[in-house]
Amino acid sequence: MRHIVRLFLAVIMTLLLASCDFHTPSSQLEQIRQRGEIRVGTLYGPTSYYQRDDTAFGYDYELAQSFADWLGVKLTIIPVNTSAELVGLLEGGKLDLVAAAIVVTPERRAQFRFGPGFYQVSPKLVYRNGSRRPRSLDDIDGKLVVAKGSSGEDLLKAFHKTHPKLSWQADPKSDTDDLLKMLAEGKIDYTIVPNTVLARTQRYYPELAEALTLSDSQTVAWVMNRLPDDSLYAGVIDFFGQRFMDGAIAKLDEKYFGHVQNFDFVDTRTFLRRAKELLPKYQELFKQHALEIDWRLLAAISYQESHWDPDARSYTGVRGMMMLTENTAKAMGVKDRTHPEESIEGGARYLKLMIDKVPDSVPDDEKVWFALTAYNIGYGHMMDARRLTKQLGKDPDSWGDVKEVLPLLQQARWHSKVRYGYARGGEARNYVNNVRQYYQSLLWLDNEQQKAQRREELDEDDSEPASDEASHPSPIAEVVSRITGAEQG
Repeated sequence: MRHIVRLFLAVIMTLLLASCDFHTPSSQLEQIRQRGEIRVGTLYGPTSYYQRDDTAFGYDYELAQSFADWLGVKLTIIPVNTSAELVGLLEGGKLDLVAAAIVVTPERRAQFRFGPGFYQVSPKLVYRNGSRRPRSLDDIDGKLVVAKGSSGEDLLKAFHKTHPKLSWQADPKSDTDDLLKMLAEGKIDYTIVPNTVLARTQRYYPELAEALTLSDSQTVAWVMNRLPDDSLYAGVIDFFGQRFMDGAIAKLDEKYFGHVQNFDFVDTRTFLRRAKELLPKYQELFKQHALEIDWRLLAAISYQESHWDPDARSYTGVRGMMMLTENTAKAMGVKDRTHPEESIEGGARYLKLMIDKVPDSVPDDEKVWFALTAYNIGYGHMMDARRLTKQLGKDPDSWGDVKEVLPLLQQARWHSKVRYGYARGGEARNYVNNVRQYYQSLLWLDNEQQKAQRREELDEDDSEPASDEASHPSPIAEVVSRITGAEQG
């Protein structure tokens, strides 16, 4: 009987043990897949993450979305304003990884685990044009402020060992964009940002200038906690390996950095001034006739073509806001090329026609750059450039590859081998890059306009609206006024 009882108890214990979960804890990557989402922290900004017309953009955001798709899970993006906030969330286990243009530094590597580097930046000491330029760290005489937890702060801590008089403030509440704006407005004297950030921001704040390059190029990578479990780390390595192989990284480089050229102070000043004085006259026409094209892109093309001058004319005979040829104007139903509305409408229709003609093998987000090339030098020459790109063993559907081949259309060795012969391919490449630069500036100005409008709505109950239309200039003009006020003062 006792034997039977012992056997009965053993069976009961076995059943109880089987009902309990004594499995080995799943790996971090398995946990992510089990919950069906990956939580990625990032920073608001033009490189990592921003929203436009309810759509998310950003180099890091697009990569993170691709990684989530690769894992077969949902991306939960958690954007914050400062690096210090990201560190707190990552250390607190609220994030699986950070994708925010984070630079790999020795101090950070000792604390966190980094994925593969996927692009390089160089740190710049930035000052305001017109003030005394420091030639070395010992020349800094003023208020130097960096974002707390930034790579700039790490650099300053390292430099302090050899420059003991060096002093700075680490602001826990401001990001690099905030600090650059403060610098442009004269509220601080210096800050430190990556060259990629400076190059983009100078298009909005041309007062900003590079004083010093503070170190060799630094690597940007994703960040994870240091854990005994390396499953997520291994997954990130595999993912980046595939993205390098399939060209996805190169396409993102082109999308976010490919149009950034050497900064031209005079050109930027001229553009911002005309955005204030001329664009408000034609803004509604661009919106009205943009078809499926972003009106700000159409306005950027018009600026590149004519500087928004309805009477503009080139030595080749093209005329008007959109610089149409006689044949193109006739085909688009434009009777008077110098009439602003007719020119804008005709230019928009012609660009849409070019976009629709670009082969479907070209990614949708790059079709417009091929179409702009066709707008500038003709559809046949654009297709010649694609054919030549293929002959050279490159990808004819990649704008990054085709734009490097375009200048060859000016060389007899190459244009003799294509169907339509000689073309100003180098000019076409610069044309597209310029349009992209102006487009990014208009996107930023329009975003500032929308923020200003939201602030006005919040303050609406506290003030009476003026009846005089002249007292209400275009919001974009107001933004530009704040930027260029120092020059006019």
